[in-house]
Amino acid sequence: MKLVGMLDSPYVRRVAISLELHGVQFVHEPLSVFSTYAEFAQINPVVKAPTLVLDDGTVLMDSSLILDYLETLAPTDKKLLPHTPDARAQHLQVLGLALAACEKTVQIVYEHHLRPAEKQHEPWLERVTEQLLAAYSLLEKHLAQATGDYLNQAALTAAVTWSFTQLKLPTLLNADAFPNLQRHARQLEQHPAFKQYPIE
Repeated sequence: MKLVGMLDSPYVRRVAISLELHGVQFVHEPLSVFSTYAEFAQINPVVKAPTLVLDDGTVLMDSSLILDYLETLAPTDKKLLPHTPDARAQHLQVLGLALAACEKTVQIVYEHHLRPAEKQHEPWLERVTEQLLAAYSLLEKHLAQATGDYLNQAALTAAVTWSFTQLKLPTLLNADAFPNLQRHARQLEQHPAFKQYPIE
């Protein structure tokens, strides 16, 4: 398999780490949707990161869809989501919050770095920031109550997202107000799979 995309994307990074944890052999091709657009388009004309090219040439995109496919391949001892409906719903709740925080972080980063300052819409930025804070506040509460296995899809996505927000928007949040998230991310960033695919 070939994973296409840069590790500065939290979506690419969560897939790379998940592939490693699932025990799937793959090649990482670090193409940018910006600087190497044409080369990326030759693999996937939609130019969406992450893109996963399967051994038979099938092209998958969108991190959640890719991970859903990988979950079907994983043996029981390497699955990253629980099988039973109630447990899975709990994990998906946390995963949804982490992905919402990720999406809002990306929106703010793009607004600041891709849109000219005179065209930035402050009311929209304020709203997205409120959504980001809400997602992280709820994640903080969930992590305060977390027990059991700490390395699952919800947990790793929360850690990847928090590290991404802290790197890209270091002054937006008061990190000290989220001690559980900080501790959680620090712990997982020490895992070999996280270290093998570090945030860029």
